[in-house]
Amino acid sequence: MRKILIVIDMQNDFIDGALGTPEAEAIVEVVKGKIRAYPAEDIIATMDTHEANYLQTQEGRNLPVEHCIRKTDGWKIRPDIAELLAGAKVFEKPTFGSMALAEEMKALSKAEDIEIEMVGLCTDICVVSNALLLKAAMPEVEITVDASCCAGVTPESHSAALKTMSMCQIRIIGEDNDH
Repeated sequence: MRKILIVIDMQNDFIDGALGTPEAEAIVEVVKGKIRAYPAEDIIATMDTHEANYLQTQEGRNLPVEHCIRKTDGWKIRPDIAELLAGAKVFEKPTFGSMALAEEMKALSKAEDIEIEMVGLCTDICVVSNALLLKAAMPEVEITVDASCCAGVTPESHSAALKTMSMCQIRIIGEDNDH
């Protein structure tokens, strides 16, 4: 059984930039530890990726905070994490969930038995969106989210997202660290 780690949006703007939070900063070291536990070929990362017209998009109108604009410092994966992701495949995604990621994981699951573990930011937006897409694409693949390696926009929305994922048969571990 091959175990795949998916690292969601560990970008500067979500850690200590435009949409950063103390909770996001607090998970950096545990995320790095998780990445180190997987071989590079079994790690995939995502990057929230917006263009200069972000504020004119539906997301920008609903969340009018410019973030993760392609090629800016805020868009980049935090350097100490990026170093650990050197061999990982990276999906740039213009929205919360990545259909390309779900399609690639579904194809992989047809070729071999896999399990998926997910970590990253933000629990209540991009982590939950990708977890639910993956579960919908592969209902029989075990998908786990490590809560100790995730942070939400608020601690309350983090907890709500974990509950939602749990209700959708996504396994939640690491809830002792409430981030």
